[in-house]
This record gives sequence, structure tokens and C-alpha cells, in this order.
Amino acid sequence: MAERLDKYISVSFSISRKDARNEIKKGSVTIDNTVIKDAAFKVPQKAEVTLGGKKAEYKKYIYVMLNKPQGILSASTDKQRETVVDLVYRTHKRSGLFPVGRLDKDTTGFLIVTDDGDFGHKVMSPKNMVEKEYFVKVDKPITNEDIKVLESGVTLADKTKCRPAKVKHLDNTEEYLSIVITEGKYHEIKRMLGVVGAGVVSLHRHRIAGVVLDEKLKEGEFRELTDDELMDLANSLK
Repeated sequence: MAERLDKYISVSFSISRKDARNEIKKGSVTIDNTVIKDAAFKVPQKAEVTLGGKKAEYKKYIYVMLNKPQGILSASTDKQRETVVDLVYRTHKRSGLFPVGRLDKDTTGFLIVTDDGDFGHKVMSPKNMVEKEYFVKVDKPITNEDIKVLESGVTLADKTKCRPAKVKHLDNTEEYLSIVITEGKYHEIKRMLGVVGAGVVSLHRHRIAGVVLDEKLKEGEFRELTDDELMDLANSLK
């Protein structure tokens, strides 16, 4: 489906739709070497579009890997508090951005931000069994018996049944765990650990499917997913 010129320019150059319309009105935009001043003009496929002589690189959707910091909301908008979309929007000024799933406000780590609704739904749908791995520090030793309980599929206090998790100790300590789940129930890991009497000190998402959070990304930093990473995620949905 052909895109409006103002959206095409906005997306390609990460500027607001209003700024894109202003540039179009000024005659700064060409399509196949012809100046176009109609913001509603439908851009043909494979057309060469420029802004101020710079060639547009249009992407219908973007897929961003974000290392979510503590205190930032996993939401698209909030009137009072900063969200993960606010972080990404600073450099990727696109409408329709949203986080794929949610991490609690105090949880850090791998979060995907995109504007591809179908992709986001498939990654988070429990029926697709996409693995999410978390590194968890708890406030008491977790025994091998506790791990057996968690791996059997616990029933939460409100009678909600969780799928079996994969759990192992990390760093040779009983208070630091890797937990892999394929669902995304509200506060799922915290509530699961509550069943064995443990509280969560810190929670960090390390991996989605076979894609691991880039260790070069500091908290609050992000980059677009590579083609190989997108392929890995796509393969996990089959």
C-alpha cells in the first residue's frame, strides 16, 4: 500500500509529520527528480525520494532493542511519567510506537519497541511459546526442591496456573537465578517466587527467543534489531 508523502518523509528522516509537511510545502522534496508539494501524494513503490538532496531510506516498520532502565514505564504514553516510547521517540520520530509486552517499572533489561502491531502480538501471544529469560536476585536461598516446584508449574494465590518454568542457579549462588517463561502474566515471576516464599530483589530480562540483550547497551540505550535477530524472532513464531 502506497504511503502519503508527508508520512514517508517523516518516517524516513525521523522528523515530525508537521515538519515534513513544511518541507514539502517549501519544495524541498522530490520524487524521481520532480518536486512534489502535495503532502497527500501517494509515493509509488521503488520511487526515489529526496529531501534537500538527501535520499530517503524508508522503513515501513522499525524494531528496536532497548535496555530498559528502572523507573521508566513500559507504556506508549503517560501524562506524568517518562515511558520507553519517549526514549525511542527522541531519535525515531514515528507514530504508533509501542513496547512489546511490559516490564514492571522496577524491572530492567530487554524490551522491544516497534510500530508493527502484528509482530508485537505474535511475540507476546502465549500460544507461540516464545521464551523470555530473566536474571533474578532473590532475598533467600532457593533450594533444589524450590526449583522443582517452580518447574512443575505453580498455582498462584488467586488460583491462576502458570506453565512450567526453566530455573537454574547462576554464579554458584542460591540467591541468583535464571528463570525462563513462555507466558507474560501480571507480575508472573514475582508471584511464582512468592509461592516458594521468596521475594524479588532485582529482575532483569536477558533474552527473548534466541536474541540476547546486547551487552554494549547501557540502561536507557537502544538500537535497531539486526536482520539476523529479526529472523531468529520470526523463526520462534513458527
